[in-house]
Amino acid sequence: MMIRQTYDPLRAPEPAAWLALDEDERIRLVEECHRKVKMELPDPRVHATFHVIVENQIAEGLDPVVRTLQRLTHEGLDRHDAIHAIGCVLIDHLQDVLSGAMTKSENESRYFARVEKLTSKRWLRGKW
Repeated sequence: MMIRQTYDPLRAPEPAAWLALDEDERIRLVEECHRKVKMELPDPRVHATFHVIVENQIAEGLDPVVRTLQRLTHEGLDRHDAIHAIGCVLIDHLQDVLSGAMTKSENESRYFARVEKLTSKRWLRGKW
């Protein structure tokens, strides 16, 4: 019997099982989750893709992202909002990367520094 995979942003997926899924399947699961709660999104696929990137970073054990997720939830955000907050930092960071605002060697360290500066207060004020 095959167990159907689901995604719940309030609960961490088991890392090995999550990473074993095909990337398109991960995105589909996140899209399906948001569709079930009738979340209105301008582009559900893009939204789901950023969810997946952050979940991948957590499942891969990237310390700055894992620590920030834990801190944000201790500061009062639920896991879903914490993923959105980290995703917004990621989007801003990628915009800088694509605009050429940083060198390749700065890329990862700058992203991690931005993630670690994130607080629930900054996120709630829109100042990530």
